Amino acid sequence: MKELREKKTIRSLLLLLLPVAAAIVCMGIGRVSIKPTEIVRSLYRIVVYGAQSVDGQIYSVLIRVRLPRILLAALCGAGLSVSGNAFQSIFSNALATPDTLGVSAGASFGAALALLLGADLFTVQMSGLAMGFLAVALTYFISNRKGRLSVIMMVLAGMVVASLFEAGLSVIKYVADPDSTLPSITFWLMGSLANVSYGNLAIAAPFILGGILIIYLMRWKLNILSLQEDEAKAMGVNLYAMRMVISLAATMITAACVSLCGQVGWVGLLIPHISRMLFGNNNRDVVPASISLGAVFLLLIDTLARAATSVELPISILTAFIGAPIFILLLRRTGGIEA
Repeated sequence: MKELREKKTIRSLLLLLLPVAAAIVCMGIGRVSIKPTEIVRSLYRIVVYGAQSVDGQIYSVLIRVRLPRILLAALCGAGLSVSGNAFQSIFSNALATPDTLGVSAGASFGAALALLLGADLFTVQMSGLAMGFLAVALTYFISNRKGRLSVIMMVLAGMVVASLFEAGLSVIKYVADPDSTLPSITFWLMGSLANVSYGNLAIAAPFILGGILIIYLMRWKLNILSLQEDEAKAMGVNLYAMRMVISLAATMITAACVSLCGQVGWVGLLIPHISRMLFGNNNRDVVPASISLGAVFLLLIDTLARAATSVELPISILTAFIGAPIFILLLRRTGGIEA
């Protein structure tokens, strides 16, 4: 028993330290290369003695340019992976993703509409958040029959709502100016962390962190969602309320991530499967693993996107190129997908 507790403690420490180590390494990669030891030393001096204690160029590169991207990548990676795990548990479907309820399509439509109207980045972000929540509200309205929610109805309603917003997005792209507005909409939809600032990060971070915290605190209840409604009632669990709370938390995360950096695929599908393969099917272990590994995955992807070539690559292209082969290897190794 003592040995088991020690293993869990070591594993928890590793999961906690892994994103920190990845963030430090990724902060040093770019056109201005900085060693990890120098990064740690500079950050320490900035925190203790102030910005004037380090070289001006180092301060600008670390604090003004790279740190906001590092924070956003870690937040979105952790959020999208944990929300993907939550949806897979809610629907007992290993192929469920953060877009199952149409939230990504809704948030993308809202952001694209704001870009079409020439709005600033703050308005783009708020429009994406609002439309993401509207998409989920429509999904619940369609699937709610006489106060009861069917999982199958929710999935079907989510597909319909996503198709509706995707049609609206196609209309926006069709009427957008092909010389100015359309390229910016297209590039934003492919995913990028380039335009992040502390200001818009401060707006989205509470939604992402709040959603992650809710799912983390309820992670042991995710194991109950696979039970039949009668069995859950016998255990004193309200499946309807639980699904509502967890799906709204996952929606909050996804809408905030999409409103900040566009559509980022594969994170919410791939990382939960890797976590289950490493730590088993118990969500008490899978949820913390998804948070840690998701943050590391998107940190590495964003670093590759900005440093691999002279022109920054869209994140969704890299996540697809890297995520799809890894997922194929997982399928070949496990012989199938288990929820």
